[in-house]
Amino acid sequence: MDRRRFLRDASVATGMMLAPSPFKNIAAAGNSPNTAYVAFVKATDRADGVRRALDLLNVKSFQGKDLFLKPNFNSADVAPGSTHQDTLAALIRQLKARGAGPLTIGDRSGMGKTREVMESKQIFQMATELGAKVVVFDELHADDWEFIKPSESHWQQGFALPRLVRNAGGIVQTCCLKTHRYGGHFTLSLKNSVGLAAKFVSGQPYNYMQELHSSPHQRRMIAEINSAYRPDLVVLDGVEAFATGGPDTGKLVRANVVLAGTDRVAIDAVGVALLRYFGTTPEVSRGTIFEQEQLARATELRLGISRPEHIELVTGDRDSAEYVKQIRPILYGETHPN
Repeated sequence: MDRRRFLRDASVATGMMLAPSPFKNIAAAGNSPNTAYVAFVKATDRADGVRRALDLLNVKSFQGKDLFLKPNFNSADVAPGSTHQDTLAALIRQLKARGAGPLTIGDRSGMGKTREVMESKQIFQMATELGAKVVVFDELHADDWEFIKPSESHWQQGFALPRLVRNAGGIVQTCCLKTHRYGGHFTLSLKNSVGLAAKFVSGQPYNYMQELHSSPHQRRMIAEINSAYRPDLVVLDGVEAFATGGPDTGKLVRANVVLAGTDRVAIDAVGVALLRYFGTTPEVSRGTIFEQEQLARATELRLGISRPEHIELVTGDRDSAEYVKQIRPILYGETHPN
């Protein structure tokens, strides 16, 4: 199994308000392999937030590539219970504007039948209008799955991911900002990957998700799914968030933020800092951010950066920069919200 470390640095510069040109200069000079850049955009309009976040990253790596898009369609609940249609549509349009080739959207729901969830969210109609393909993972055949059993894994029999994901020219993930009351503690980028893994493989009786949700190692197992693939881009829609509850319903807060980057660990660390800022569950509030089991296991597997000091929050406007001033101390462990 491919467990290489991929830290594809985005073409961005650190700091506060910067014009577009310095990002291009940084790209030409190269970036530090020990730094994960996360675009941080204060936004209430999702489409605008996605566009601005991708502009900050100066995304250019998708020219001609066939891309797989992983949303969060665990259920048909409104955002942040699941990916907002505006977020997904904006992401598709932005990727196409940047020269992407064929686009495939795929997922497996955990709290409903996937096809029904997608129909309720009008995803098939959206895909037709925007020129994308939709794959329902529940309907894949046995040969469409690839079995993965990493060494030193907490999965008893390993897990299975769709071959189309593993073989894609690039993988783009869009996740929500929320807690998870069923043992995950929070569901951001790493947890969103659970929707890639099979619950059942056709013709086999084993229930992989029953194993996951009954295991005391659930949060470690979540991270281990991520060792089987790497994302080329992660976009987190935090315009609205669940500070408690989740994944389908919870205490709603207006976080008004869109994040983007290539490092899953960095994205999730910033997401946890945001949840703490708004007042979250005891489980998500406990200890340092990198002591959270999903993140701790992910860093053991070298899926991303290993320290909060290696995260650079990138902004392009005054409002976003002021927001970052409040989040950065929580991220770096210098202070905690009341």
